[in-house]
Amino acid sequence: MLTHLQAQDPDIYEAIKREEKRQAFELELIASENYVSEAVLETMGTILTNKYSEGYPGKRYYAGQENIDTIENIAIKRAKEIFGAQHANVQALSGSPANAAVYMAFLKPGDKVLGLSLDHGGHLSHGHPVNFSGVLYNFVRYGVEEDGIIDMDKVREIALKEKPKMIVAGFSAYSRNMEWKRFKEIADEIGAFTFADIAHIAGLIAGGVLDSPVPFFDVVSTTTHKTLRGPRGALILCKEEYAKNVDKAIFPGMQGGPHDHINAAKAVAFKEVMQPEFKDYAAQVVKNAKVLAEELKNYGFSIISGGTDNHLMLLDMNSKNCTGKEAEHALEKAGISCNKNMIPFDPRSPFDPSGIRIGTPAITTRGMKEEEMKTLAKWMNEVCSDVHDEATQKRVAAEVKELCQHYPVPGIKL
Repeated sequence: MLTHLQAQDPDIYEAIKREEKRQAFELELIASENYVSEAVLETMGTILTNKYSEGYPGKRYYAGQENIDTIENIAIKRAKEIFGAQHANVQALSGSPANAAVYMAFLKPGDKVLGLSLDHGGHLSHGHPVNFSGVLYNFVRYGVEEDGIIDMDKVREIALKEKPKMIVAGFSAYSRNMEWKRFKEIADEIGAFTFADIAHIAGLIAGGVLDSPVPFFDVVSTTTHKTLRGPRGALILCKEEYAKNVDKAIFPGMQGGPHDHINAAKAVAFKEVMQPEFKDYAAQVVKNAKVLAEELKNYGFSIISGGTDNHLMLLDMNSKNCTGKEAEHALEKAGISCNKNMIPFDPRSPFDPSGIRIGTPAITTRGMKEEEMKTLAKWMNEVCSDVHDEATQKRVAAEVKELCQHYPVPGIKL
């Protein structure tokens, strides 16, 4: 494999081979990462990348689109079937651009929006001041309570007071099921649009283990590369009455030509999601997360909200007398990747926060189950009990490598 690349650009080739070894012999706990199938990998590397296809099926600005239209229509049809959506746009290049297109379709600059605060589990594109969303729109925020859970009565109070034009529901670091119907009821009281960002949990919704906002919300966005196990990209679902505005916001509003090779890979991933085995996968992701959370609690880790309903959890590393940054660094040396993350009411900065975020999608894709979660919790406790103990880090890294050899990563052959 990669024989042409090896001959033409050995520097890039060697970096890729090193990354293959890292992925193969280390554990990926970053909640937003996953492994795609070999079929998805192959599709991303096809000659479809050569084509330019501004516009939509049947309405392109360039000739030679017959096969591209077929592929995009298949992706759209599958996305609508998976989520029970009236309309789907598969062209969005990534999560934040998809969210930007949603705002463009429904709002005008300066409009008021209610979203989840970043340090309480929201996303940058849900109104953070340094992000385009916070610059262009007037965001007000709701958050979690001291128990780490969103109080929907408080959300209603804020909504009634602020009367936003749109309510955003979704997160990047919240471990509980969302009350989509309640969000819709609150929005209806004030005549607001409803926008759900399900980037993290789309695969769990598709797999039937979490509730879906699609029946209730006006518009829903998701990435395709997290729990959906697809290529890096995004997807927008909406009610038919908003289809034209959403499509215009993507093209020509936000983007030019779509990435045809990625849209084809999305279609392949969507077909995988439609298979019975994917429901088993989604259920196992949640089982693994719940077991991992309980085992970590038994070792004295403090988990925000006390546990998880989905694939991720936030750990308050004060419970182990270290910072999130120190824990991330120590675990990485031990062959376990996670990410430092702010926790609700965190007195520390985003660059050196109190917590870490971990998730089970990637390790579940490799085939790991409850027993491996128990072993993982033990390793995390050993490493985080003394983040400066290099001997423990080295030993755990060797044990992690041994375990990983029994659970290959799709597409990696060493």
